[in-house]
Amino acid sequence: MTDYIPTRVLTVDPSAPDPQIIAEAAAVIRAGGLVAFPTETVYGLGANALDERAVARIFQAKGRPATDPIIAHIANAHQLDALARDVPPVAYALAQRFWPGPLTLVVWRRPIVPANLSAGRATVAVRMPSHPVALALITAADAPIAAPSANRFSRPSPTTAAHVLDDLAGRIDLVLDGGPTPVGVESSVVDLTVDPPVLLRPGGVTVAALRELLPDVIFTPRYLTADGEAAPAPGMLLRHYAPNATLIVVEGGRDAALARIRHEALTAISAGKRIGVLAFDEDAPELSDLPVQVVTLGPATDPEKVAQRLFAALREIERAGVDLILVRDPGQEGLSLAIRDRLVRAAEGRVISAEP
Repeated sequence: MTDYIPTRVLTVDPSAPDPQIIAEAAAVIRAGGLVAFPTETVYGLGANALDERAVARIFQAKGRPATDPIIAHIANAHQLDALARDVPPVAYALAQRFWPGPLTLVVWRRPIVPANLSAGRATVAVRMPSHPVALALITAADAPIAAPSANRFSRPSPTTAAHVLDDLAGRIDLVLDGGPTPVGVESSVVDLTVDPPVLLRPGGVTVAALRELLPDVIFTPRYLTADGEAAPAPGMLLRHYAPNATLIVVEGGRDAALARIRHEALTAISAGKRIGVLAFDEDAPELSDLPVQVVTLGPATDPEKVAQRLFAALREIERAGVDLILVRDPGQEGLSLAIRDRLVRAAEGRVISAEP
């Protein structure tokens, strides 16, 4: 059981953070404490990445299994060499192209990196976020910051400070409230310790963009269990981002998928269940006659907006007290691949065809 900690909240300008507030948060990091802060993807739960005890506090606060590694966040590309050895030339090319931004590189770790950060593996995951608050905090702390998503393990990731407090109030020292995060889904994770490189987690950088520099990059979804092998990167467990309700993803063409959602909803309603639907904006009117709770995701044609809203929508529909959540498969083009990955894991792999 984690001891109760009075969690303070400091509001910070997301584009021009107050140096005094940042210095206060950095002092908490240097003292081995935990600070939640906004990145461009989601809120991270930060600790000194080189302090084994501080990293252990992250696992404890989140209830995160030791087999799930944590990303080290840096504020300049030179810090990559301090954490990693034998860095391949393509890593620097990727960093020049995509950093700061939502791309994480898995490389060989140096002994200075505590083993628990990397779930005991010989690798380390590193990225440089683009959010001004994150960069300012890392710089002021004068250390790389370990930062998984600032939520309880397996819950939907937090995209606002309120989401962080819902899960971690009383478990962490400080929250920097910088407003909602702009991207909304986590970084893409590429393993550069294998040849050809492997995309371990789709995210804010699309496969097409990666292939401009890594034409042979491979992506094959893997679904690990929390009590199994140490994962090579975060976000690879089968149950992840999950609400407190059963979620089912319906794949297939739009019309057929909506018909299947209607069928599943009516069947469940007849069994006395409360139903929620995560609906794209253009789909919502076609479900308005059903006695279900509808939460919109944004336009299906605008995956950037859907990604930004995804986790907030999962938390909103959960608060409605539904037993079953249905959602149409967003597809696998561009950023939709990352959205689909999060939904499949939130559903614990429950994906059904539009054809009954």
